[in-house]
Parts: sequence; C-alpha cells; structure tokens
Amino acid sequence: MDTQDTSPSVLLFFDKQRFIFNAGEGLQRFCTEHKIKLSKIDHIFLSRVCSETAGGLPGLLLTLASTGEEGISVNVWGPSDFKYLVDAMKSFIPNAAMVHTRCFGPSGKSDRGLVNNDPERLNDQMKLIDDEVVKISAILLRPKTHGLKEDELAIKSSDISVLYICELPEIRGKFDPEKAKALGLRPGPKYRELQEGISVKSDSKDIMIDPDDVLGPSVPGPIVLLVDCPTLSHFQEILSAQALENYYTDIAEEKHKIVNCVIHLTPSSVVNSSDYQKWISRFGGAEHIMTGHQMKNIQIPILQSSARVATRLNYVCPQFFPAPGFWSLQRSTCSNDGTDLKLCKTVSAENLLKFHLRPYAQLGLDRSGIPIKAGPNEIINDLILEIPEISDAAKQVSQLWESEEEDAGDVITFMEVDKNINEEPWVNQNYVPRCLENITKENVEIVLLGTGSSQPSKYRNVSSIFINLFSKGSLLLDCGEGTLGQLKRRFGIEGADNAVKGLKCIWISHIHADHHTGLARILALRRDLLKGVPREPLIVIGPRQLKRFLDAYERLEDLDMQFLDCRHTTQDSLASFESNYNNQLNNYELPDENKIKNTLFSKGSQMQSLWKRGVDPVDSNISYPIIENLKNMLSDAGLENVISFPVVHCPQAFGVVLKGMDTVDSDGGMIPGWKIVYSGDTRPCPELVEASKGATVLIHEATFEDALVEEAIARNHSTTSEAIEMGNSAGAYRIILTHFSQRYPKIPVFDQTYMHKTCIAFDMMSINFADLHVLPRVLPYLKLLFKNEMIVDESDDVEDAVTLAA
Repeated sequence: MDTQDTSPSVLLFFDKQRFIFNAGEGLQRFCTEHKIKLSKIDHIFLSRVCSETAGGLPGLLLTLASTGEEGISVNVWGPSDFKYLVDAMKSFIPNAAMVHTRCFGPSGKSDRGLVNNDPERLNDQMKLIDDEVVKISAILLRPKTHGLKEDELAIKSSDISVLYICELPEIRGKFDPEKAKALGLRPGPKYRELQEGISVKSDSKDIMIDPDDVLGPSVPGPIVLLVDCPTLSHFQEILSAQALENYYTDIAEEKHKIVNCVIHLTPSSVVNSSDYQKWISRFGGAEHIMTGHQMKNIQIPILQSSARVATRLNYVCPQFFPAPGFWSLQRSTCSNDGTDLKLCKTVSAENLLKFHLRPYAQLGLDRSGIPIKAGPNEIINDLILEIPEISDAAKQVSQLWESEEEDAGDVITFMEVDKNINEEPWVNQNYVPRCLENITKENVEIVLLGTGSSQPSKYRNVSSIFINLFSKGSLLLDCGEGTLGQLKRRFGIEGADNAVKGLKCIWISHIHADHHTGLARILALRRDLLKGVPREPLIVIGPRQLKRFLDAYERLEDLDMQFLDCRHTTQDSLASFESNYNNQLNNYELPDENKIKNTLFSKGSQMQSLWKRGVDPVDSNISYPIIENLKNMLSDAGLENVISFPVVHCPQAFGVVLKGMDTVDSDGGMIPGWKIVYSGDTRPCPELVEASKGATVLIHEATFEDALVEEAIARNHSTTSEAIEMGNSAGAYRIILTHFSQRYPKIPVFDQTYMHKTCIAFDMMSINFADLHVLPRVLPYLKLLFKNEMIVDESDDVEDAVTLAA
C-alpha cells in the first residue's frame, strides 16, 4: 500500500512462479517485517523505470546476490533501456550479472533481445510471458508531446509507463461420462485425452469426438490489470489503445474478456477526473483497488515494528524522539480519501490485501492477512503494563530539562527509576564547550534517519544522517535506501518536502549500497518540488565510483545535480584548489604526496594505488565551478567548511568534517564554530582522530560489540569501545554511536561504564545542539526501555512468502 513514503508493489504468486510489480524503496524492509522471502521472485516488472518504482532494486538484488544459492537469477522487465543501470550496479553488487534485463518499447535493448521496438505500435498489446501458468502482456503509455511526434528527445525514459495485463488460462468444463457413453465411448484412456483437449474416435460409432462434445462449459481464466497512468496526458494513450477494447463490457461483442480486478497505481489527481472514472466503469463488475497516494493512508505506518519502537521512545524522551510525522498530522488533513467521484466499485488498498485468482470458488478480495493496526495510545498502554517503572522514568527524563540547575535532585530521582541504575560522577559535570554558549533551538539539529548496517531491518533503516540548519537549509550525510521514507516518518509529508527543498548538499561516504541507494529518489523529488523555481543543481559529494551509477540514472530521469569527488574536498585538495583559483584557475597542482601522511595507505596496498592516481587534471578543471558553488552554498548555510578525509574500510572510503562559522558574542569576543565529524564506515585510524580533534559531536560507527573485535577487523568496522576511544583520543565533547549490526535488532551490547559522553543512536533520534549537555544522561533510561529485549539475528527469522499468503 502507498503510505506516501513508499511506492506500492504487487506480488502475483503461484505454486512455482512469483512475479512482483514495482520495487520501490522500502519493499525489502516491509517484506522482512512480514516474513515474505523475496529470494523466490522470478520476475520483476516495472510500470515505469525511475527511482520511484525501482529505488528498492539495488538493495533487492544485493540481497539476492548474498544468498549464495546456486542458479538464482531474476528477470527485470521495463519499458525502456535500463540495462546500463543494472550494469552500473556492478560496482557495488558483485553478482549483478545474474540479473537479466528484459527491456521493451522504444529503443528497448536487453540482454535477451527486444520484445518490441516499433514506435508506431506503442499502443499494441505486447506479449511478454505466455506459459501454462499465466500470460502477461503490456500496453505502453507515452505522454503526448503537443504534436511533436518526431521529437522523441522530448520524452525521457522515465516518462513512459505501462498498463500490464495478467491473464490466467481458462478452466476446462467438467467431463460428462453420460455424454461420452451416448457417443459410443467406453471408459478408458480416451476419457483422459478428451479432458486434456484431444479429439478421439468413438469406440462404437464411426465419428470423431471433440472435447466440447463431452465437456461442460469452460470457465474463463481470471484477468487482472495493473494501471500506472501518472498524468492525464498518459490517459489519452489509454483511450486510444485499441487492444483494450477486448476487455470493455460496454462494447457489443459476445467474446469480450471479463476483467476481474484492476489495480490502479495511478495517483488520485488522475483517478478523480471524471474521464478516468468513466473509463474504469467500462470494466463492468471488476473490483478496482486504488493504491495511488490516498490521503486516508497517511496516518497508517507501513513499518509497524519501527513505529512501535519510535512511539515508546517518544514516551520516555520526547525531547530527543519527537512524535512520528504520520501520527502528528492533524486529523482534518486526512478526512478526504481522494475518491470524490465514484461511478463504479472501488476499494482502497491496504497492506497485504489479497485478491484470490484460484481456486475459482474463492475468487475475490481477502482481508484476512491485513496487519492489525495499533495506535500510539495502545502502544503506550502495553509499554506501561510491560515495564511499570517506565512512567517514573519518563518523569525523570523530563526533569533533566526542567531542573538542569538542581543536579543533586537528579541523583535522588534517578535512583528511584531502577535500583540497578547507578548514578555516575560525570552526570554532575557542567562543562559546556564555548561553541555552545549562545546556541539556540534554531541553530543545529542532528536527525539520525538510519542507524543500522548492511540492509534495512524491522527496527533500523540503513545509514542516513540529516543535518538540520533550520532557516539556513540542511545537509544529508549518507543516503541509504528509504531515506525519503524516514524523512516523512520524522517530519510528515509537508515537513519532508521542505527538508528536501532546503538541501544544500548530500555527502556520501563510500560506494556500499547501504549508504547511497536512496539518493536518486531524494534528487528526483527535489527536482519535482522545485520545478519552475530558479535554483542551482544540488551538489553531491561522493566517491568516484558513485558517479557512474548516478550517470546511469540520469539517462532515465534528470536528477538536477552536480557531482564532486570526495578527493576534491580533502583539506589538501581544497587548499590547492583555493591557491590555483586565486591564480586565475591555471595549472591545478596535485597535493604534495609527502604531505599526505597516511598510515592506512601502506606501500603497495590497493588503497594506496587508488589514492596515488591523484586527481585527474580534466576532472579538476570541471570541478572548479562546482567547488565555487560549494563555497557559496557553505556560506549561505553558515558553514565554514565541508572536509572529507580518508578512512580504513574499502577503496575510496571517507569520513567528513562539518565546521560551523565562528560568531561574535555580545562583548565582541570570538566564539568558535561548532564541529560535527562523521566517521562513515571505518576501522580506528589516526586520520579520524586528527579530523575529530575538538569536535562538538563525533558520530562514529560501532557495528560490533567488543567481544566481536576479530569480526570487526575482518570487515573493516569498529567495535563500541573502539569508537568511544576514538572520540576520547580526539577530545570530542559528545560521541554518538551508530551503524549497528542488524544482529542487534533494537539495542546493541555496550558497557555503560565508558559512556559518560556517549549515547546510542536510534532511528529518528533528533539531537538539538541546545540539548547536547543532557544527551548522555538519557542513556540509562533508554536501556531500561529495552531491558526485556533479547539479541536476535533477524536473518534467521525469515519464512517463505507462501506461509503468509497461501
């Protein structure tokens, strides 16, 4: 179901084949929650080839590649040439070769040949699959180009959409032995042949007997249509599609086909038009399931497990865990479900709503699998029953803000929460760095959108950090799949749109999929939101390999971005750029290699060879104007610098420093700017300590618990204590631990003894700089919230889709 943060997907499954229509962001996470095993998918059909419908494809293919099962392959179908996009994924999906692209339509090139490449026949019904199980065909919908039919360049690949038709074979009528006997047949093998559709000769008469002579009337096979009609311009193509006339009930033909179900992926702005309503009424008594952006679905969390945790965290500490956006909306905004015109029978989509096709006796809707929805009040009531002392804990947390001057009182009430929680002497420390002296609630906020590693789970999405500079804009540090959905869960729809419009820069740490595959969706939304508004392209800073992937996406849809290699934003590179820029931008000099004292680039290593390539002079000339744009962006955002530094994880892996501008106090004295450091994925390294010196906040990955240090070394990640040691060595004021292995579903393992300046990150945690002094003090209460939780490896808790949907 479409809840404004994910695109709807449809699973069509039989005993031996599975088809999925659209793979938007969040698909894999939703299926994990509901134990639907996507490794069984044989075919993926895209109704359009764009980030909205294919944003979850990289993560899905990565999961398929990691199963290790022999012979796993998947066919991906779509209405344009996207083979190059799948090829570009090979930079971060090693086994992407098992994906077979099956492109159809204009200029459709696939690794298995063309399905149809005749632009004059786009309205024809193209047969894609036809076997004993199902026939799937497609009708392409292309927006009108105002008479410029020859101007194919006016249409991007992502503008072409598809109407899919799924037809099951008819069920032969029941065999009538009395009719067979009357025609001179004796019981035997000929009975079976007739039931299989083979004509036979009568045993006692000189006649041939056809199956129709002895079988009752056949039952037509069910037919399902999936319609993605994004604009009224596309709708004109539907009206002119002659192939659809076979399915209309208002045409006086005896042999028209009966459509049983139409699934509308079409947005409500199109569905609500009177012409569209009249069109869908032409299918007679078909069930119409509406999935496209209906307002009534906004308040329904599609990921109920994470919504439950977010609600519990909000109850204990609303200062760091604001109410989720879907539950903070005004009821009035959801009163209209977007279906004002109803000329025929329509049903709003719901999560895991089913439509049975076989057996025929069960044909129709089935709501038995729809998850039970729990509201915030119910969740909180369950929490208080489970942990009665949590009510007192919530009061104590609020007093951390209400009674900040009364430290002694904090000790008494803190002890009342749980006698196993001990007050530490550091709680009474009043040290606040000078950069925070005049800080207000409207200066800086860190919103942790995704705090898990590798792939999305029920409780933690993959890496993404939103730096909210309020009136001065915002930045994203990493942008894993589902980042847009997380923004909408945190801020609501309008707030997320404003956040995306206000983005100044997106910085990506390295090429691994869990850190960047939400990027195209964010860029596409920003493009749409700012259409017609004067603007600069958004600057994306990332590893060199990322550009190839983004270039492939830009062949499908315009992402309105400028790319800057992380290597161009290191301290030495920026200094060299600045020097050369001041010298009329001539003869860019590479940084002196001797100045790059990098212990991680040991002689002969793969990382060293990549770094020693330096910065391509051609690339550097292209980068000059982008770096100048970056400087202007930083100035507008009140930032002094965005500096990348190399870390130890994979080739071209980086961390980043964000430095706020210095300010002046009321006496004319200089207040140094704040400093945020994000480690990306890394082993402990001196480059990180050097970059983090004096940091206001260090956000550091802590993938593994201390007992798994060997695994951390093998995978170039850090343990909890290693991350804390990095922050302590650098003198960071606050340390936020993130990027936890999904083996820790809700809360990682940590030793509270060393957490005096540290806090554990949770999805949607929002840390305002005005509250940084309180941050470590809430950790014992959060630990209390999860005191009954066990460590479970969710990968062991996945069942086949059939157990859910059979």
